[in-house]
Amino acid sequence: MNQYAIIETGSKQYRVTPGDTIVIEKLKGVEVGQQIEFQNVLLVGGDAPQLGKPYLPNARVIAEITKSYRGPKLHVFKYKRKTRYRRKIGHRQPYMEALIKEIRL
Repeated sequence: MNQYAIIETGSKQYRVTPGDTIVIEKLKGVEVGQQIEFQNVLLVGGDAPQLGKPYLPNARVIAEITKSYRGPKLHVFKYKRKTRYRRKIGHRQPYMEALIKEIRL
């Protein structure tokens, strides 16, 4: 059975295996081509699964940032009738793509 892990980053959880590419929220101070280490590993599965409480103390997931981009523009429009109140703002969330290299225990 293939080894996989469940990691937490950006208040979201991802199921990853070596070779996967995941889209995560942008991390401060991380550039494209840089290797990062996810330390918040909740579970490592495979032949002998290990479950953390809430995290596994020595487990690490090594990944490399392959791409950094911004998501599609979201429009937020507030409107109150009869009072001439209109507000239109936009938002683009920054994302990164990470290629999972290995899972260490």
